[in-house]
Amino acid sequence: MTVALEDRLLGVPIGASKTVDVYSGVARLSGKIWAREVKIAGTRPRTAVFFTHPTSNFLGHYMLEKLAATGVAAIGMCTRYVGNDSALLMENCVLDVGAVVSFLRAEGYEKVIACGNSGGGGLVPLFQSQAEKPTITAAPGGGGPDLTKAGLEPADAVILLNGHPSRALLRTEWLDPSIRDEAKPFDRDPDVDMFNSKNGPAYSEEWMTAYRAAQVERNHRITAWCKATIAEVGDRFGGALDDLPFVVHGTTADPRFFDLSIDANDRAAGTTLWGAPEPANYLPASLGHFNSCHSWLSQWSIEDSNAGAHNLSDVSVPIQVLIGTGDPTVLPSHTKLLTDAISHDDWERVDLPGGTHYFEGQPELTDRVAKEMHRWLDAHDMV
Repeated sequence: MTVALEDRLLGVPIGASKTVDVYSGVARLSGKIWAREVKIAGTRPRTAVFFTHPTSNFLGHYMLEKLAATGVAAIGMCTRYVGNDSALLMENCVLDVGAVVSFLRAEGYEKVIACGNSGGGGLVPLFQSQAEKPTITAAPGGGGPDLTKAGLEPADAVILLNGHPSRALLRTEWLDPSIRDEAKPFDRDPDVDMFNSKNGPAYSEEWMTAYRAAQVERNHRITAWCKATIAEVGDRFGGALDDLPFVVHGTTADPRFFDLSIDANDRAAGTTLWGAPEPANYLPASLGHFNSCHSWLSQWSIEDSNAGAHNLSDVSVPIQVLIGTGDPTVLPSHTKLLTDAISHDDWERVDLPGGTHYFEGQPELTDRVAKEMHRWLDAHDMV
């Protein structure tokens, strides 16, 4: 039976920023971020589940209507960085998630559940760990909020839906190590070029070891450049400016896109979130091409980013992990990093056979996700 749903736009207050962290003065000065609440018409659910991601616009998230039809309120939120991660600080995203938790509690919800979807898989554990045991006093590279003074209210439970362990890990595993000069995107080292047919697929274990080491080295090289540039810009502008934008080319070059024997699951060969790997590697609309130095350190640097699966070790609330086994981007090793980090016994993993990253064209699986979330919440007296 189809149930009637109602929805409303939520303007969630956030604290004023002391820096220009988004370009739009209208957005920056509004003192709000935005969320969308969907629930069964005429009801007042006791539980709200909100979906979050560092940059994605979740006002139209594919799970809102389906989860709301089970009797809870489903919330899709946007951080201040909606649609643009070029100057993003994960620590500010934590503040935005915290603002939504506090807002929903003030709205009368007894239980508030944080669902990290995709890139939210690194954000939600960071938020929850800092809400339970705050330790971070600044963003990497300086600046950013002091989370120990933020008064964050923890969520009552955590759900990770096709969540990857961190943006920094994903960036490193996708970073094209064949690019030798950051200013020359097509000057490529053939020995560590996954698109060079002499290297594979299939890719040998020896070649993969060299490839992964070269990826880490490139990430470290960019990180070192960012730190040096922050110092140089600070000196040059006498503190009036402490950041600089830059471009990273070659951001979608994981050999697992082609070689299905590595980190095997049910994914299709030659698929990414943006089409075929080779054009996606340079596609402006794909992930992480446009950056600032501080943003790189906060979200993409494998050395410095605070976000990641390790934060789950400080999370005490129940955790549900839902994984599509046909996802080309969130792979078995990623899910293992998440579940291995959990330090208590109140958690479960649910595999969704054949499920892709967005469950595109798979309505039966989004129905399953809603049922699994509701079942788990009900078992924890959170419905």
